[in-house]
Amino acid sequence: MPTEPGRVEILALAGLPEVQPGDDLAGLIGDALEATPRALPLEPGDVLVVTQKIVSKAEGAVADLRTVTPRPEAVTWAERWDRDARAIEVVLRDARRIVRMDHGVLIVETPHGFVCANGGVDASNVGPASGDLVTLLPADPDASAAAIRSALRARFGADLAVIVSDSFGRPWRWGIVDVALGVSGLHPLEDLRGVPDADGRVMRTTIRAVADELASAAELALGKTAGRPVALVRGANPPLGEDTIASVLIPAEMDLFR
Repeated sequence: MPTEPGRVEILALAGLPEVQPGDDLAGLIGDALEATPRALPLEPGDVLVVTQKIVSKAEGAVADLRTVTPRPEAVTWAERWDRDARAIEVVLRDARRIVRMDHGVLIVETPHGFVCANGGVDASNVGPASGDLVTLLPADPDASAAAIRSALRARFGADLAVIVSDSFGRPWRWGIVDVALGVSGLHPLEDLRGVPDADGRVMRTTIRAVADELASAAELALGKTAGRPVALVRGANPPLGEDTIASVLIPAEMDLFR
């Protein structure tokens, strides 16, 4: 039954196993869709939100800390702030630039252009190898989303948009929210500039971060400790189409905080 206007439904998918490198992630998600009540049949405008952690594990975007030899600078900084020097080394190896290292916080720009803590390198929820393994961000999150979308379209005969999500901190505010790292099948932004608001006043600066909003909404159903890494969002009516996550990145010449 289609979702009522003005209502958004989020279904955390059931039954996904612990994902391992080389797993058929789209196949596992397809099985979970079949096992989740009301998820099928897919409806126009459905959006699948897949957490980065399982995408990275399936694609082998992981680092075994037992094989990492940290540089002296990483050791010194880690000792000062009670961090794992090996994990710091992994972050520094892949960073496009270091934005800030202070108060035990390492902010870098990733090769994708994301500015985030630890370059997205994460030691949580990695499975049985916890303590020795960290996940990295997928090399191309847009391509990861597109591959999942294509496989599910072939299996179910219906298209749906796919978002790869991850948790980011925010300047000036405590707490993390989930944002989109990669997209396929939807525009990550909805540009409302030039559109009248409810009072008829033409909006001049309003651009909605739709993909980020969907990722954050999905996280409310998934949680951080429940072992639910995929959600289906229904009824949000996002702007559908072909786009990339690069659309959300502010160019350097417009970045007031660089």
